Amino acid sequence: MSDIAEGRHEKWKGELLGHPKPLFLMFATEMWERFGYYGMRAILILYLTQHFIFDQGVASAIYGAYTSLVYLTPLLGGYLADKYLGSKHSVKFGAILMAIGYFGLTFGGEEAKPYLEYDGVRYEVVKVEAEGQDAQQFVVTGAGRYLVRGDAEGNVMLEGSDGSVLPSVMPEGSYDFDGERSPFFIHLMFMSLALVVVGNGFFKPNISTMVGDLYAQGDARRDAGFTIFYMGINSGSLLSQFFVPLFAAWWGWEYGFGLVVIGMILSWALIQFENGRLAGIGEAPPDAPGGRANMMIYLGSFLAIPIMWFLMLGAMEAASITQQAQATGPWSYFLNQPLLGKLMIISYLAAILGIPGYCLATMHKDARDKMIVATILIIFSTVFWTLFEQAGSSMTLFAANNADLSVPVLGKMEAGQVQVFNPLFIVLLAPLFSIMWVALARRGWEPSTPVKFGLGLLQVGLGFIVLAYGSNYADNTFQVGIIWLILAYLLHSTGELFLSPVGLSMITKLSVPKLVGFMMGAWFLSVAMAQYAGGIVAQLASSEAVGGKVLSTELSLNTSVDVFQTIGIWAFGIGVGLLVISPLLRRGMHGMK
Repeated sequence: MSDIAEGRHEKWKGELLGHPKPLFLMFATEMWERFGYYGMRAILILYLTQHFIFDQGVASAIYGAYTSLVYLTPLLGGYLADKYLGSKHSVKFGAILMAIGYFGLTFGGEEAKPYLEYDGVRYEVVKVEAEGQDAQQFVVTGAGRYLVRGDAEGNVMLEGSDGSVLPSVMPEGSYDFDGERSPFFIHLMFMSLALVVVGNGFFKPNISTMVGDLYAQGDARRDAGFTIFYMGINSGSLLSQFFVPLFAAWWGWEYGFGLVVIGMILSWALIQFENGRLAGIGEAPPDAPGGRANMMIYLGSFLAIPIMWFLMLGAMEAASITQQAQATGPWSYFLNQPLLGKLMIISYLAAILGIPGYCLATMHKDARDKMIVATILIIFSTVFWTLFEQAGSSMTLFAANNADLSVPVLGKMEAGQVQVFNPLFIVLLAPLFSIMWVALARRGWEPSTPVKFGLGLLQVGLGFIVLAYGSNYADNTFQVGIIWLILAYLLHSTGELFLSPVGLSMITKLSVPKLVGFMMGAWFLSVAMAQYAGGIVAQLASSEAVGGKVLSTELSLNTSVDVFQTIGIWAFGIGVGLLVISPLLRRGMHGMK
């Protein structure tokens, strides 16, 4: 190392605010990467429904497939870094792939052209905008054009139609609204998402590993260091979910995704040009083969991209609420799932059923009980994340379809911006929760992990119940005040603070040492399964739309509220059930908190 480089490295030795200085470089790296991920997530479902004019159910299935893969690939990315590449090189490689993927999303082509298909004939649909009014959709025929309206029963009315070409009333099921899309740009979008999925697999687990490398085993500052690091996640999320939807609304989707690209490039540059600040941190293991083996990993990563594309494309093609409704039982429903869904369900059930079976056959009582409790809590966490992750799909569509997004002083928000309330509440409340847990622990009152999980489920359920209750105060255009969305996000955020911070800690505490890595994999598999299941729930909350706009705001409100109320009550009931059995689970933890 040169004298100059050595001098730079020396500057980054020592501490800042009681922590190793490189922590703050990794804080910034994570912040800008999360800026990219959450910024893209804020507008993805809207991009799918308003630019490509996908049916809301199809868009929700694509969203669920994408997010499930995002949480699945880190399992392999972490392993490859540990054995071959090292965390630092993995993070750089992942950042490059994600930046290319986000850049690909800026090329969406022309907006899809909506059409109506009736009795085997297609008719063009045009959008007419008038100042101070919402855009209106018209069906164009040789006899004229007719204003499209929908009712609460799912029927479509064509105002002005005399019935000579199209009937004035088309019953539900007799018509089909869709859009003509460019196959090239559809495939480009899926390839771009696939690049992000693979890149995230290399980035997400390994930046956290590098933070852990800063602290020796037993260093009391480790938890506080990770707390600072994870504030980077919420800082990036807060910034991006405010600005990215604004850029997309003001100047176009490509500008929203372009802002995401800038965030990802900044993340890559911070780690690429670290100038020796991270020397010795995240390096490849000494016995790693390097060379040819690394090239095979890079080649395999590029070969994985079309596989991810194929799985998401399959989810899109299979997505149909009508098809799912035809299922007559669990087996029929399973067979109706796309390949990704089948693989996800089989893997999840194999883990959830296989772990207790293995423990019963091979372990002594204490270890067996702890592992079974960990598995049970993983199942409950799957329920939580399935509902919590409605933020990026059904709750964003609800904001677009049925929420009055006017905020005093600030003016009207964009639908994608409502997701900003979650990181905002996390940033504001996390320090208070930390103080609260310490104070309760001093008095011996801190709840056990099962109780925290149960309270988290109660709150995510209550959030949906509150949102459903707010529909009673909808105006005559079936718009609900934004305060109800804010209250729902508040409850979801407090629920997250009860469950999320203790989840991974619970895995490390309850797992036998030789199976900690496997159980971590089971935890991330459960989150991936929750993302996929969340897409299914969001499909149930979807409504018929034409040109990206719902046919009937009354019907979309009723549909969303029915689903929100149902999942809210179920989550609340499951949370109560977990609280009831928590003393039994606590005994199975054998002294663990």
